Amino acid sequence: MGDWRADRVRRIVELVHAAEPDVVEDVKWRKPSNPDGVPTFSCDGLLCTVETYKDKVKVTFAQGASLPDPEGVFNASLDAGTRRAVDLRETDVLDEDAFTALVRAAVAHNRA
Repeated sequence: MGDWRADRVRRIVELVHAAEPDVVEDVKWRKPSNPDGVPTFSCDGLLCTVETYKDKVKVTFAQGASLPDPEGVFNASLDAGTRRAVDLRETDVLDEDAFTALVRAAVAHNRA
């Protein structure tokens, strides 16, 4: 993945760690079709995962349906019962402040 997606993932990782220094990054769900696995971020429970697809990077918040999203950052999995996601395509602009607020809200939710 040496294209725009790698840069996008790198920035997302930076934002997650900047939002909460206690976040633990791990890789889970390695399999033959995805030997690199799925990056996961936890702090007192799972916060989010980051997956790459041909046309997008998807950040899925495990408890997204329970998080405030006044800026409307979530744009995928909106009908899911628990999770919510942010799909980012190459030309999409991420509201970094609003994304950081989502990460902090996810941490607060896990700690509550």
